[in-house]
Amino acid sequence: MTDRSVRFFGGPLDGRVQELTDEEPVPGTIVRHIHLHGGPKIETLYELGMTEHGWEYRVSATNSEPSHSEPEPDGLR
Repeated sequence: MTDRSVRFFGGPLDGRVQELTDEEPVPGTIVRHIHLHGGPKIETLYELGMTEHGWEYRVSATNSEPSHSEPEPDGLR
C-alpha cells in the first residue's frame, strides 16, 4: 500500500498535507487555489508530481487581480 498523502510546496498552501482522492493520482494534475481574503483575488496553480519522498504539489503559476476597478493608465482593466 502506498502513502496517500500529498504535501504542498510554495504559495498560500505551503506546508499543508492532505490525503489524495480515491482516483489514481496522475502526475501533472493541476489544482487551483483561489485566495479572496481582504484584498485582490489571488489564484495559485499547483502541479502534482511524484518524488523520491512521495507525492507533492508544487506551485506552477500565480495570478492576481488588481484590488481596484479603475482603469490602468493605458486604459486596460
